Amino acid sequence: MVTWSQPAKADLRAIHDFIAHDSPHYAKKVVQDIREKTDILERLPKTGKKVAELNDEQVRELALYSYRILYKLKDKGIFVLAVVHKRRDLKADDIER
Repeated sequence: MVTWSQPAKADLRAIHDFIAHDSPHYAKKVVQDIREKTDILERLPKTGKKVAELNDEQVRELALYSYRILYKLKDKGIFVLAVVHKRRDLKADDIER
């Protein structure tokens, strides 16, 4: 089961709100596409690549548009940790694991 953390949900809201200034329609589509991208994780949890900045085999990422969808593999399922822009300088302290 894929579970979205509160910080990841907040990231999605922020992405939506930012894009919605220019296009409410595109904002909705981007958020929907990001959510749908994580559906594959139920069947293929290791499909994403390891997040280089974190150096943890259990924390992986999927890419979509200009975003990185960070998630963690746990015994109880898959947890989406964050959705960050690819240009953001990601540090280990930025992500709750």
